[in-house]
Parts: sequence; C-alpha cells; structure tokens
Amino acid sequence: MKVVGVQEFLKLKKEAIPVLDTRSPAEFLSGHIPGSISFPLFNNEERATIGTIYKQENKKKAIKTGLEMIGPKMTGFIEKAEALGSTSLLMHCWRGGMRSQSMAWLLELYGFNIQLLQGGYKAFRNALLDYFDAPPALKILSGATGSMKTRLLHEMQSLGAQVVDLEKLANHQGSSFGYQLSSGQPSTEQFQNDLFEAFLQLDQSQPIWLEDESFSIGKVKLIEPLYRKMQLSPHYLVMLPKEERIAVLVESYGKIPRENLVQATWQISKRLGQESSREAVEKIQSGKLEEAAAIILTYYDKAYKTGIQKKASQIVGEFHLTIADLRDLAKKLINH
Repeated sequence: MKVVGVQEFLKLKKEAIPVLDTRSPAEFLSGHIPGSISFPLFNNEERATIGTIYKQENKKKAIKTGLEMIGPKMTGFIEKAEALGSTSLLMHCWRGGMRSQSMAWLLELYGFNIQLLQGGYKAFRNALLDYFDAPPALKILSGATGSMKTRLLHEMQSLGAQVVDLEKLANHQGSSFGYQLSSGQPSTEQFQNDLFEAFLQLDQSQPIWLEDESFSIGKVKLIEPLYRKMQLSPHYLVMLPKEERIAVLVESYGKIPRENLVQATWQISKRLGQESSREAVEKIQSGKLEEAAAIILTYYDKAYKTGIQKKASQIVGEFHLTIADLRDLAKKLINH
C-alpha cells in the first residue's frame, strides 16, 4: 500500500477513485470527506467495546478482540469493495492508524491497489482549516431580506461567475421562515467539509461570490477565518423596491402551511415585538400574506440596516434591481 499526503489524496479523489472511510458509522455521520463511502471496520457498538477494553485492560487484548470481530466479516469487506467496480481505492480512518491499515492490508492482499491518507480524516480537517486561514478573494452580495440575492447569484453563475451557495450547502435559507423550507441540515462539520469541497472546485486565482450571511446559518456555523474574510471583502448592495420584495417573499414562503408561518413568526416575537407579532399572525391566519410580510420586514430591515452600517467602508455601491432585469444586473455585477 502507498501512503499519500492530503493534497495528493484530494487530487486522486478528483479522478473518481472511490474513497473508503473505515471509521465507525457514527463518526462518518458526524462529518466525512464529501463523496466518500462509509466502509467501517467496526460498527458503533464494536468500536465502543474495543475502546473500553483498550482503556480498562490493555492494547493487546483490544487487538485480539478486534480480530475476533473482523474475522467473520472479511469476505464481506472484499465483496463490498468489488461492487464498487474499481481496482484502485483511496482509504482513511481517523488518524491513519490501525483501522485503515488493517482494511488496506486485507484488500491489497486480495488484489486491490490501495492508497492511504497520511494522518487520516484529521489531516483533511487540518487542510480545511489551513485553506480558510487564507481563502481566495471574495465578493459579497448583500441586500435586505427578499432582495433576490440567491436568484441573482444563480443567474451570475449561469453567466460564468464563480459562486458558492452557502444556503444551499447549509440546506437553510437563513431565517426563522427559511427553516420551514429545510428538509434537515447537515452537521456543522459536514457543512464545512462540503464548503471546502465547493471552494476547491473553483479557480483559486479568481474571486468567488458569496451571499452575505450571519456566522450561523440555521444550526450550522461558518468557519471563523472565512467569516472574518467575508466581513472585510467588497460588498455589493442589491436594492429592490419593498413592494417587489414582499411579492418575492410571498412567492417563496406562501406555500408553507399557515401554522408553520405562525410558528416562525412567534419565534422572532421578542425582536419583532409582541404587538406586531400578534398583528402579523392575525394577517397570516386570515390569508393576508402580503400585509403579514410587510409587518415582519420591519424587524428584518432594522437588523439588516444595523449590520450593513457596520460595514460601510466595504460597500462598493448600490445596484438597483427589479424582477424583470435580473439578468442585466447579473451581467453588470460580473463585469464591475
């Protein structure tokens, strides 16, 4: 077997060589290299048992117990690897230790060409943190709630701009109401892994467009150095008339069940105010969604104004938009 560093490992991964993660299913679920395949040497219960024996008794006893567990599963490991249809495989565990080495020994004995990640998954995470300590140049699309920033970014991407959609990776539209459209978020660790993967696909010598976001997007968190870089990067303010913003919001969130919209409204009631919250809820329940949106925007607009004033020195300019000229503005921003 060959042991390779993380940069070489990531290059090989781009060649569509299967990546096998030999950690336990629980470790994989918490966070894994995007595109990797869970290929555990031990299941969650087995790993816990071996860990207990290692701590309470000794290493040799733990190894013997592990071998007893692995023995009946060896043929299954080989058959599972064969089903991948590749004679070359990339492999790792947590720190490049016994789990990946043991699996690599077995599969290489059978005839596979195995390349191990030096330092394991921990090395991948360290590479991620090192990368975002000095990320590429960024351009930030900012604007009040309902300004069609995400749609505009997608339009820019279709025209050739380098874009990373943070809300898509987080599976969350960044508000109490956006949560109602989410089918479930990844862990913060997995979100950051997916974000690293998205950045690596792009030309590092050219700027990357992101939407202005808080440090937390729903329950997941950005990487701190990236967030700091975002705050100091050029901001392009999208200005959409309020009546059009309301129409955009009703189109986006109007299909959510009314009880969910009510729940989302109460979740921001401390900041919106009890009286305004009650009024907005009454409008939602009576089907007057445009009026409800107008009330709710008073909170979001106030929060946005406070946030953007802190970044006044980073603002490149204001770019006025209407729903009809989305593509024209996308071209203008790309060429700015």
